[in-house]
Amino acid sequence: MKDNKLSHDITLEKALLKLKKNHPHISGTHLDIGSGTGNLIHRIQQQYNVTSSACDYTDAFMELDGIKVDIVDLNDGLLPYADACFDLITFTEVVEHLENHRAIIREAYRILKPNGVILITTPNVLNMKSRLRFLSNGFWSMFGPLHVGETAIESTGGHITPIPYPYLAHALMSAGFNMPKLHIDKIQCPSLLWLIPFCLPIHIVAALVWRKERNRYKTLDKHNAPIIRQINSLNMLLGRSILVLACKPNSPTI
Repeated sequence: MKDNKLSHDITLEKALLKLKKNHPHISGTHLDIGSGTGNLIHRIQQQYNVTSSACDYTDAFMELDGIKVDIVDLNDGLLPYADACFDLITFTEVVEHLENHRAIIREAYRILKPNGVILITTPNVLNMKSRLRFLSNGFWSMFGPLHVGETAIESTGGHITPIPYPYLAHALMSAGFNMPKLHIDKIQCPSLLWLIPFCLPIHIVAALVWRKERNRYKTLDKHNAPIIRQINSLNMLLGRSILVLACKPNSPTI
């Protein structure tokens, strides 16, 4: 099996490592949304006793024998699967390509079994390199000017939706998932260099802003505070991509 030409290999490796550490005993059924070459499916099947399914907007990239790709327009926000039929869903390097990631996350919740797990990865637009890039030219790192009529939507030119972690966590929890767990794939060296002069000012200004959000605007509360606290964590300031794990509760949340 060749390396995945559509994703950073190190991102998939770290994602699988974190999945295995947090959920070592997954078995049953697995869906890979945006399956690409099938590299992640291949790795999942090496680690877990699962039966894997694949869906993508095309089957042209699939290199894994024995895997049929269900052709799905993910921008329609619908997945052609029955309720509660998967134990694991992987959704790596895809959400940034979608027009409506929240609809697919709601669908993922629907088709996951109770106690099922979803793994999502996406570029971290809140690292220091990305924040400075946005400050200087208005574009996050890994997101730039878009060609009108772009057809290679699987490429970096198809990155149409930058999703800061708090918004991804909000989408997951609004769909019904438990509080997600945040990880990163690797520390980004340029971000580490920029962190040295900006770390203290960022934390001072953030403390003032959060106090206003909590006391005046009432937007910061016990439900979202754990997510907001991670915005200026070292993982967030330095990580290249974010790896997010979330579980569907055994019974619906109220």
